[in-house]
Amino acid sequence: MRPFEGIKIIDVTHVLAGPFAAYQLALLGADVIKVEDPHECDQSREGGSDHDLADMKMGLQFMTQGSNKRSITLNLKSEKGREILKALVKDADIFVENYRSGAFAKLGLGYKELSAINPRLIYCSMTAFGQDGPRGNMTAYDHAIQSTSGMMYTSGTPEVNPIKVGSPVIDYAVGTMNAFALSAALYQRERTNKGQYIDSSMLDVALILMGSHITNYMRTGKEPKPKGNSMDHASSQAYKAKDEYIMIAASNKGQHERFFTAIGRPDIANQSSYKQRREQYAEQTAIVAEIIATKTAQEWEDYLQSQHVPATRTRRLSDALKDPQLNTRNLLHTHAKVPGIEGPVTVPVMAFKFAHGGPQVTSAPPGFSQHTDEVLKELGYSADDIKDMHATGVV
Repeated sequence: MRPFEGIKIIDVTHVLAGPFAAYQLALLGADVIKVEDPHECDQSREGGSDHDLADMKMGLQFMTQGSNKRSITLNLKSEKGREILKALVKDADIFVENYRSGAFAKLGLGYKELSAINPRLIYCSMTAFGQDGPRGNMTAYDHAIQSTSGMMYTSGTPEVNPIKVGSPVIDYAVGTMNAFALSAALYQRERTNKGQYIDSSMLDVALILMGSHITNYMRTGKEPKPKGNSMDHASSQAYKAKDEYIMIAASNKGQHERFFTAIGRPDIANQSSYKQRREQYAEQTAIVAEIIATKTAQEWEDYLQSQHVPATRTRRLSDALKDPQLNTRNLLHTHAKVPGIEGPVTVPVMAFKFAHGGPQVTSAPPGFSQHTDEVLKELGYSADDIKDMHATGVV
């Protein structure tokens, strides 16, 4: 039995962070009902590098975090649509939304209204800056939060910055953080029998990701500087090998000693205090660069790893996905067939394994509104009722 089997989640989110949070719980067994506007689908359905799929409203950005969910459409601007949503909430455990602050409250669908229907409901709002404060009414996406949080000025090189981090790290971190928050709230509810309201801010998450930078700055007043591939110690940074780059991560004292011994410089291995490494950084870096340039990156990786020195050849994504290590991790799932789509689709699962009852993909990403009639029937609506809802644009 997976942890969240029997948990019902109403997922009124779009793009990435919100859908990813619900996806994490869906992989662990929750029944996630994704709610979209019948006239405007989640924009991720029209995103991704396969434009044919995007035109079918089955874009790869959507499918990345769409498995194990059921899809319905509801026009929440209509009274009937709001009535149906409230009916869904009556026996739901979690309600998740990531629209502009106050938007759902204005529709009469805020925490106050929905918790009155279901006092055990856990209601999660994900916004750019939180529900209140001087920025509470502002909106943003991952790259805008990277910009306003200071993260872009920590990325790049001293010569080229600010630079956006390549992957949407804020969105994925927000999704992961909220999956954790929802899990904690469910556990809390088991003890208190009370629901919970979660006010989540993308900016908060971005700053948490820079926790060490914040502590350093608040103590010293020194702005964090972009270092590119250079770090604080010569034994822990990237070097150009004969063919490509290798990242050496001999960070602690023992690793420093093993690294310099392995490359034939036991004299430098003995200079292992953090003070010595800091003061002799430039000299040691020049020596290491000359040595590393004599072999290929793969040769260095194989050799240094055999000496218990953390070091990895710098790979492209295509190389990383060929790593045989992935075959042991259950990190990826390939849908051999998604209805209406030719060929397989591979999606990420989860970044951990359970000994039993762990994350599992059980159904393909749903088509737009695929389960609307099914869910309405579960709520007790008749075939004629459902037909009328379609005709009037409620669903």
